[in-house]
Amino acid sequence: MKAFTSLIFAGALLVVPAMAQDILTADQFFKNVSAKYSTLKDYEAYVDVMADKQSMSGTVIYKAPSLMRMDFSKPESQVIVYDGQSMVVYVPEFRAVLSQQTGSTTGAAAATGEGLRMLGRNYSIAFETGPTPVPLPGAESESVVQLVLSRLTVAEGFRTIKLSIDPSTLLIRRMEGITLAGATISYDFTRIKLNQDIPATRFIYDSPASANMYNNFLFSSDN
Repeated sequence: MKAFTSLIFAGALLVVPAMAQDILTADQFFKNVSAKYSTLKDYEAYVDVMADKQSMSGTVIYKAPSLMRMDFSKPESQVIVYDGQSMVVYVPEFRAVLSQQTGSTTGAAAATGEGLRMLGRNYSIAFETGPTPVPLPGAESESVVQLVLSRLTVAEGFRTIKLSIDPSTLLIRRMEGITLAGATISYDFTRIKLNQDIPATRFIYDSPASANMYNNFLFSSDN
């Protein structure tokens, strides 16, 4: 009997490491998502943005490694262009071009290979409820895995970021961030098209000659 018990115990010791290898951690899942985005040459998607109670929508295009452009239909003609180091925003309502040097990845620019790598360095990562997909709020027919990222450095623009990820494609379906001021900003990505050979010329933006230019409108790049 004692020998039989010892055999069962020894078998259990062999099984536990094998089971442990099958457990998907939040860090590993995030790395899988980051690896997926690192393989993308480019993508195009429709994006809905909600900044507190203000709703915006338009098209976003991305080209590796760091080019991103958002052309809005609401508000009409508003444009955001990001090259990995600086961001330019055209606000037609005020005929203003806002430029900002930035050292952190914020907004839709986080949905890139480099952006996710930066988030992985500067945020801790955890499942919101676990690795099992759950219905996406507001679009319950879709199931997503939800990650919660909490900032590790004061340089980041968001205190926390929640990523809702399609488990079958490993693409970000929704990104929700809480700013330092406590405001909530969300990005919903739909109609995603991958690797369309988007030319670099689509990321060139010539602002209207009548627009006023404002540099470092968020903060000084020296801070």
